[in-house]
Amino acid sequence: MGGAERHLSTSIGSRPKATVPHALPVEAVLEAWATDAEKGLTSAQVAERRAQCGYNELGETPPPPLWQKFLGQFNELVVWILIIAAVLSSAVGEWADALAILAIVILNALLGLYQEERAERALAALKQLSAPLAKVVREGLPQVIPARELVPGDRIELEAGDSIPADARLIMGFGFRTQEAALTGESAPEEKDAGCVLSEATPLGDRRNMVYLGTMAAAGKARAVVTAIGMNTELGRIAGMLERSEPEPTPLQRRLAELGKVLAAGCLGIVALVFVLELLGGDKLLDVFLLSISLAVAAVPEGLPAVVTIALALGLQRMVKRNALIRKLPSVETLGSVTVICSDKTGTLTRNEMTVREILAGTQRYQVTGAGYAPRGQFLKDSSVPADPLAEPDLVQVLAIGAHCNNARLNPRGKGTGGWEVIGDPTEGALLVAALKAGVDPSGHPHQVLYEIPFDSQRKAMSVVLREPPGAVLMYTKGAPEVILAKCSAELCGGKVKPLTEPRRCEILQAAAEMASRALRVLALAYREYPVSGAGMYEESDLGFAGLAGMMDPPREEVKEAVRKCREGGIRPIMITGDHPATALAIARELGISGGGDRVVTGQELDAMSDAELASQVDRISVYARVSAEHKLRVVRAWKSRGEVVAMTGDGVNDAPAVKAADIGIAMGLTGTDVTKEASAMVLMDDNFASIVNAVEEGRGIYDNIQKVLVYLLSCNFGEILLVLLVSLLGWPAPLLPIQLLWVNLVTDGLPALALSLEPPEPEVMRRRPRSPREGMLGWQIGGSILLQGALVGAAALTAFGILYLVAPDNPGRARTAAFCVLVYGELFRALAARSRTLTLARLGLWSNPHLLGAIAVSALLQLSVVTLPFARPVFEAATHFVWEWFLIGGLALVPVTTIELVKAVHARRGLAGESLPRR
Repeated sequence: MGGAERHLSTSIGSRPKATVPHALPVEAVLEAWATDAEKGLTSAQVAERRAQCGYNELGETPPPPLWQKFLGQFNELVVWILIIAAVLSSAVGEWADALAILAIVILNALLGLYQEERAERALAALKQLSAPLAKVVREGLPQVIPARELVPGDRIELEAGDSIPADARLIMGFGFRTQEAALTGESAPEEKDAGCVLSEATPLGDRRNMVYLGTMAAAGKARAVVTAIGMNTELGRIAGMLERSEPEPTPLQRRLAELGKVLAAGCLGIVALVFVLELLGGDKLLDVFLLSISLAVAAVPEGLPAVVTIALALGLQRMVKRNALIRKLPSVETLGSVTVICSDKTGTLTRNEMTVREILAGTQRYQVTGAGYAPRGQFLKDSSVPADPLAEPDLVQVLAIGAHCNNARLNPRGKGTGGWEVIGDPTEGALLVAALKAGVDPSGHPHQVLYEIPFDSQRKAMSVVLREPPGAVLMYTKGAPEVILAKCSAELCGGKVKPLTEPRRCEILQAAAEMASRALRVLALAYREYPVSGAGMYEESDLGFAGLAGMMDPPREEVKEAVRKCREGGIRPIMITGDHPATALAIARELGISGGGDRVVTGQELDAMSDAELASQVDRISVYARVSAEHKLRVVRAWKSRGEVVAMTGDGVNDAPAVKAADIGIAMGLTGTDVTKEASAMVLMDDNFASIVNAVEEGRGIYDNIQKVLVYLLSCNFGEILLVLLVSLLGWPAPLLPIQLLWVNLVTDGLPALALSLEPPEPEVMRRRPRSPREGMLGWQIGGSILLQGALVGAAALTAFGILYLVAPDNPGRARTAAFCVLVYGELFRALAARSRTLTLARLGLWSNPHLLGAIAVSALLQLSVVTLPFARPVFEAATHFVWEWFLIGGLALVPVTTIELVKAVHARRGLAGESLPRR
């Protein structure tokens, strides 16, 4: 570490070369890295250091060049057998066959390379979207930027749950601890001390004034100055010693690979039978060998893995457009099986635009006007009488506590927009806006932060200790009313402090419950004065109660529709919140989450239940209120014990265990901590419940698309094998030449399969039951579809061959060309039917997947060119046809798609398709 830090820092500051940051006091660190403790770096400094030090990212081994990837497409046994076949053909003078085979092999390799490159680009784009963020102060303004844009000397803000974005020297901390097991192996969180100065020889694990890239903030808050980035960090040094690892395939990809091996073995068995039959029929050994090898190539769905990867990657990009970022590919499989969604209320089910509507200060209630974050509004007594807030001492104290016990910032939302935005927690933002409406501006009131006890979901409280002129030390505290009142021994009433009696305590709690019943989120605010000499002995006890603040966060309009879709799709929505039960129930009923027979359970009631009792009652509970992170974990386990597939949202560091335990852990992208995001499978980029439902819909669509591609490819292959096998059994000449079989495989398995993977979710995808996670890719219904559709295509091609062969037995080329065209066009037209197993093309809309129409058009024109163009016809030995023969080819090619669509229409009329579900 010392060498990396020493090089970077001496090039920026002017300190001696022998010094490293953990051996410097805070003032010397700021001087050496030429930064300001409050304002951070300037834009000019950032640009200069970016040019000097590059980006804050770990180096990666560059990907192999394009030519190497192209050669990698030939690492398949069947490809080398084809090349050997081409060599043998040229050796016996069949130069046309040899060149045609080699051309198709190269075209197939180019198509495989295109698919591989597209999949890699799509996955790289997703990786970029999930890049970590960092909270930095530049030119005095707090910003959230991609962590890769940090430079040495940046002043960063850290709090519990954050990933440490670079190696940094602490300059201030409040109860700050980090989890450094990734670097040091120590499982217990490390206590940090910004003020200590250590010797240069201090081991990495003992550097209490440093934080390192790749570790996590476990508790408290801190400020730090970046001292090393990218490969110059401790983690970068380790990364430099490691080899680049290949990405692991997902369980779905592994299952498909295994399925491919089984299918290949079965197909090769049939190919061997065809080889024997053709040989016994008197055909030449070389011709039979080429036909069998070509049939083997056509039978194995070698393009399936690449198409599946593209379907996954492009489907995930569609999810990003709908504000859901999937971090782990296997989660796509699980999304389609989700049966329960456990969601936070604030910001997820509601708009996350808190506004203080009502304040109880002393014995007086005040109504606060104005909506959103604009600091404009009035304070009204008795709902209608305007009041001067600065003339009301009890109200001023409540507003001062809310403004100072606060980490939010209110900023104008861009020039000329006239809007405002809150940087930080929306609840704290609402308190800050209320204070500014009254003229209580914390930024204009000089104070020094001595200590902070961050909000904790178990304590349900937050405190900050300030030193104010001329030397008073005050603790300001806010939190859940029942928690704060339990810490209070006095109250402020009429500008005077008096003891808090038990009847008065009950009266305040009743007032809080009444406010909560009107869907207001209620916070209690309190304070305590300390003697100046009492530094370091700050406890949340013997507080003076100041008042209650009731704020409204209206439900999101789109969530009601999302909840309806959940219930139609067999998914049970559950609300889990730290709010008052009455507030939670009011919102849940408005959104349709809670029905007449559903229960509301509080954290206290959960504590009184055993795990077995909870599991037996969990299906009758729709709302959990006043719960902690541990309660969330119990709820997840209770649902899972009943065999349900659970999605769980979370944002705080304490939510990480529940998020990780869920089948689909969902982190909040706007308010979530890095720890929760690391534990999650999915990140909501807008913290909106509707985005979860959209992701489930897309997840079902992605899985459907993979099944559609699988059915399409395997039925194509089965149809080709069936055609050749039946003709061999009938003793007729081979219905297809080797070059024709290879061409069929190229034009039908390439672009159309790729376009099917881009199919949008079906209109009724959210009206189906969730898919069982134990359901295989090839159930009996899927297997039956493959056999039926393959048989239809094979029978249509066999019919064309048989008719023309019986009409002109001395010219098998005409029959062969007809079967060749029927097979290709039949499979291309059938791709339209492959778009859905239940919905007809009329229901889906012909133009709803333009990619597929384009793929079919290109493939159809290519097929037409090889049987009509003078320079191509000899290569494929294509015969000319009479007009009536073309009508026969067109009619037979339409038989498979027409039959499939008619079957779907009959099923739909009988009410067997797209059945709706009972509400959950």
